[in-house]
Amino acid sequence: MAAPQRILLDACVLFPTVMREVLLAVARRGLFAPLWSARILEEWARAASKIGPLGPVQARAEIALLRAHWPAAEVAQVPEEQMRRLWLPDANDVHVLAAAVAGHADAILTVNTKDFPKHILAEEGLDRLSPDPFLYGLWLEAPDTVSAACAEVLEQARKIDGAPVEMRALLKRARLPRLAKAVG
Repeated sequence: MAAPQRILLDACVLFPTVMREVLLAVARRGLFAPLWSARILEEWARAASKIGPLGPVQARAEIALLRAHWPAAEVAQVPEEQMRRLWLPDANDVHVLAAAVAGHADAILTVNTKDFPKHILAEEGLDRLSPDPFLYGLWLEAPDTVSAACAEVLEQARKIDGAPVEMRALLKRARLPRLAKAVG
């Protein structure tokens, strides 16, 4: 069996929560190996302020758990000279590309497609993936495994919400419509 793809997760797929939880539940089942950098995790924590003053605190607690569960997933600090040689339309995203290169990733998983042009990533041997098609593709390869991961996330959501939540609605709200249709 081939080693799982190494996928660098951009901050925009780590926050929102349901998308992150589905991705990590699938990764825990060995369908891909997640990667990130300290800077990407910090972006997630800052973005969590959108949900209120406790958002960053909760995000940092979740980040600590993430680091404990996947100690090898965090790409070490990227050398400054590597950062300088790379270019993207948004200079604020160069650190993501640099982390993917330094972490020997196969792809960057992001919803921010315009700032990660495929031709630029290809020059570095990388692909750009979007969460819904990526997860749907994994579902096509291993439907029982991905469905079990989604069921785990659904159960967590039901416990947190204290109300009935349906799989399809949960995944659609998480911007995973193809996966929702497949699993729901």
